[in-house]
Amino acid sequence: MISENCAFDPDNPAGVYDRTKAKASLLVENAVKDGLDCRIVCPTGVVGPYDYRHSEMGELILAWMQKRINFMIEGSFDFVDVRDVAKGHILARDNGKSGETYILGGERIELTLLHKLVQMVTGKETPLITFPLPIAKIIAPIAELYYKISKTPPRLTRYSIETVFSNSNISSEKANKELGYKPRTLKKSVSDTVTWWIENLGLTKRSLRL
Repeated sequence: MISENCAFDPDNPAGVYDRTKAKASLLVENAVKDGLDCRIVCPTGVVGPYDYRHSEMGELILAWMQKRINFMIEGSFDFVDVRDVAKGHILARDNGKSGETYILGGERIELTLLHKLVQMVTGKETPLITFPLPIAKIIAPIAELYYKISKTPPRLTRYSIETVFSNSNISSEKANKELGYKPRTLKKSVSDTVTWWIENLGLTKRSLRL
């Protein structure tokens, strides 16, 4: 189980993103020792509406809303609504203790079941082909090259494989008890997200992140 008792690892081999987050958090912890009044909040995988710049998860849900074949790796992760993350920041400011870290999680779910949630909300059957871990590891380097050449948002990458096959049993108990953090259900988040995409797709702008 991942909790706030797990130390930040600046040498995490999982990826550059993880290492930079860890290094930044350690700098904040050191600044707190020098008198900075600060709390660290750690959201899990963020989903939700108001995705005007097309986040990676937003792009994925949008793809699942369309009647075309989608490819995905097996695995699971913990996802939390962006609105609950925003509320969690405010709660940490108002109720949290200086120098403390709070995990803002939601629900752990298999990606195939998340896809089914999207189908249930849209009422559409969208084809899905999943790759087991051994096949995904072979395909990922080729896919990364394709994303770079085509300048399309990366989905199947070595980092994404590491993420969904890593330990995603994450506890938000500390935030629940000390902050009053109460995230909504993932079903509600997906429903609101799909509805928002239907109503606002024309107002959004894709931002490429490689």
